[in-house]
Amino acid sequence: MPNSDPTRWFTSELAPHESALRAYLHGLASPPDIDDIVQETYARILRAHERGPISSPRGLLFATARNITRDLFRRRTTANTFPIAEIDETRVFDDAPNAAETASRRQETDLLALAIAELPPRCREILVLRKFENLSHREIAQKLGISEHTVEAQLTKALHRCEDFFGRHGLP
Repeated sequence: MPNSDPTRWFTSELAPHESALRAYLHGLASPPDIDDIVQETYARILRAHERGPISSPRGLLFATARNITRDLFRRRTTANTFPIAEIDETRVFDDAPNAAETASRRQETDLLALAIAELPPRCREILVLRKFENLSHREIAQKLGISEHTVEAQLTKALHRCEDFFGRHGLP
């Protein structure tokens, strides 16, 4: 029965996607919020899993994280409202992205998450540590117990594979 061992189910169905999820969230939320969003996402999905089988855990993982991020943004936006009379009329933001730009950015973020998810596990881990957690090559090497040369080689491989992925999907 799929609901009998939530730890095993979590390990096999959700944990392998954590790096891609964090990369996806990096484009949607601030770094301090990402850990909280991931934790809440896991909690909600595990509660849903207790109620019955989940046909697409990976899809639910990303959709749930996106919804939690959206809810967080809405709460903060509502909490930071102030009367219109207090708005400084001299500060008009003409550079705000339009709907097409926002949709395009979301599509690019989704493609980035897919590109990262397709990487071999070691490449993906190194790419996430370097690009999203801002660790140096030396810090990554120490953390993973590998040489700096291996970090550089795996990072180069990851970047080339992402570049190829984007090329196949019509992005520069």
